[in-house]
Amino acid sequence: MASISETLLFFSIILALSRAMHSASVVEDLNNLKPPPDFSTTIRNNCIHNPSLRYCNSSDLNEIFKSTIVASHLCNESRNPNCVETFPKIDLRSRPKIAPLYLSFSFFWKYCPLSILSIDLSNNSMKGSFPIDVLQCTQIQALDLSHNELTGDVPIHSFSPLTNLTLLNLSYNYFSESTMSDTEFFKRFNASSFIHSGLLPNQKKFTIKVIILLVGFPIFVILMVGCFGWLFFVRPDFLPRVFRRENKFTPSMLKAATDGFSRENLVGKGEGVDMYRGVLRDGTQVRIEIYRDDISRESQRRFEEECKVLVQLSHENIVQVLGSCSRRKLRAIITEWMEGENVEMWLSRSAPSWKHRLKILMGVVKGMCYLHEEWPEVGYDLRTSSVLLSDNLEPLISRFKVGDQSSSTRKIHKIGVFLLEILVSSRLSDESKSGEVRFIDHIRKHYPGNLREVIDERMKMTENSFDQAKQLIRLGLMCTDQSSSHHPHLSQIADIITRAYESWNVLASPTHKRSPGDKGHKRIQSR
Repeated sequence: MASISETLLFFSIILALSRAMHSASVVEDLNNLKPPPDFSTTIRNNCIHNPSLRYCNSSDLNEIFKSTIVASHLCNESRNPNCVETFPKIDLRSRPKIAPLYLSFSFFWKYCPLSILSIDLSNNSMKGSFPIDVLQCTQIQALDLSHNELTGDVPIHSFSPLTNLTLLNLSYNYFSESTMSDTEFFKRFNASSFIHSGLLPNQKKFTIKVIILLVGFPIFVILMVGCFGWLFFVRPDFLPRVFRRENKFTPSMLKAATDGFSRENLVGKGEGVDMYRGVLRDGTQVRIEIYRDDISRESQRRFEEECKVLVQLSHENIVQVLGSCSRRKLRAIITEWMEGENVEMWLSRSAPSWKHRLKILMGVVKGMCYLHEEWPEVGYDLRTSSVLLSDNLEPLISRFKVGDQSSSTRKIHKIGVFLLEILVSSRLSDESKSGEVRFIDHIRKHYPGNLREVIDERMKMTENSFDQAKQLIRLGLMCTDQSSSHHPHLSQIADIITRAYESWNVLASPTHKRSPGDKGHKRIQSR
């Protein structure tokens, strides 16, 4: 067998087995036949004469023997004229029951005979992925896998060793469309090799995609811009913070925060203003003052300018303004929500101690000084009903007016009235100006000799605290004296209240020792 031509070395093995196999099926022969005694010698001699034979690098003689059995059967199935002398082609076209069987013999393709130049597996209804094993026959010149139902990707890189391949037909399959048309491998063949294979760009589908892109993309952009615009102008609280207009609220945001301006969230009502409790989308609780009067564009502009100033106010005794909503028929100021009550409710509900009353006065004056020094253009409504209390009884000035032209005398008058309301047992007037005058006159009649008649009798006062209260009532009367042209300055008022507060703290300290003649802690008995 060593003298046989190198191209037919492989078939010298088949010759020794052909008689026994013609009457048996390939599966039966694989199970029953054993290598002849000189099989190993034959393989060795063949590899000496032709080292390029694929089985020469393998030591698995049993696998090599099985491949020769499959080769003999496949040669006959492929209708080769003389399977002993030549095996030029594998022709299993239109053999759907046999083709999958031979494709399953991976050991055969591993030792694919070098004489095979053509493989035809067309029209077999084969399903699944590309039969990559056949590409181990790297010497082939023609490969036909057309008219099947193959799917998935074509292993383009596995075709690289097939340098002799000149005819390829992958038509009528369902491969995945890829960038195969851009590869050098693809350029070796014409389009007829890939008709309806899924590999060629479908011109009709391409046209549809272009139309969808040209028409759909602008529509998508318009919808996105419209959606973003709607969010930006109507519900900016759904946008990331970087896209929001700082301190700006919209009617829709306020409506959502108050559950549609429900009665349950209405906490106050005045002339032209409704006050609501609301919860913003991020969970922040807020107080919303809504003004529903129709105003001119100039008034709306002034309101917006005022709000730009108010959101910049920052002090522990001033309610934080979070933002505003400015529309001609709906304006609103949004501030932080305070769970507590106002000073008027606090005075009427409880019996605040002298210490707590001083603390309220101290906080209000500090807030006034801040506004006077930092924001002189900001006016404020200083009344016990408009000063709120935080959880730790810190007073918070809550109503402002930017561009307030009130004179300093008027502001001093307001702090005087507020001071007197803090100390006197009850306000003997209504909110009108005449009521305020009667209230002040009532206190002035009892000053200084009969102040115990007007000071809140619920306070348990020492002589020292009574003296402090007397001094502060005198200060309040000086601030509200309409007949005088000289009133104390805000800095003087702050200094007097601060000294009274600090003095009380010293007297109330456990470490403070009374002198033998000190009667400061003697209780004042109310009449």
